[in-house]
Amino acid sequence: MKTLTKNLQDFVASLTIENITNNRKQTLQPLVDYIQSKVDENKSIRLNFICTHNSRRSHLSQIWAQTWAYHFGIEKVTCYSGGTEATALFSMVVKTLENTGFQIEKLSDNNNPVYSIKYDDNEPPIIGFSKKIDSNFNPKSEFCAIMTCSHADEGCPIVLGAELRFPITYDDPKVFDNTLQQEEKYQERSLQIATEMFYVFSKIQP
Repeated sequence: MKTLTKNLQDFVASLTIENITNNRKQTLQPLVDYIQSKVDENKSIRLNFICTHNSRRSHLSQIWAQTWAYHFGIEKVTCYSGGTEATALFSMVVKTLENTGFQIEKLSDNNNPVYSIKYDDNEPPIIGFSKKIDSNFNPKSEFCAIMTCSHADEGCPIVLGAELRFPITYDDPKVFDNTLQQEEKYQERSLQIATEMFYVFSKIQP
């Protein structure tokens, strides 16, 4: 396993994949199978996590998946995210990731800021910003589309260029915005996604 930032290493030690239910493991299995098939064929692995606004769940999924691919030494993995519309990477997502141990720098200051998100001191950063599924930043073909919210799954029946598409949906922490529970619930959702993506990549045989 490859090292991460010190705080992320501490976070890894706190993860408990035993809490993932069998039903949820069945939901995650298509992603495990897709990644493993690409590894076995020595092909590039492109994962595009999709949600309606590309502001919360899809970014958390993208960032945690990319982090664990590196951590477990699964090569040729590039994770993306997109939405049915572009908004902005939500500030509480940024704060939650920073609190967990990511090194984050805001690269632009506008309505849709661009962020540099690092999980290791010496590795290239993940670039985070809100974009539509078909943005030029995202792959056009030979990728897997993972629908992280039911609205996007229902409203986007076809993802052009995707080799495979399936849902791994999460409850939206947005419902707790502007409440006393906001920070707690964003951390809770990030932890769930981190744990499940950790489980996925832990199952891959390099």
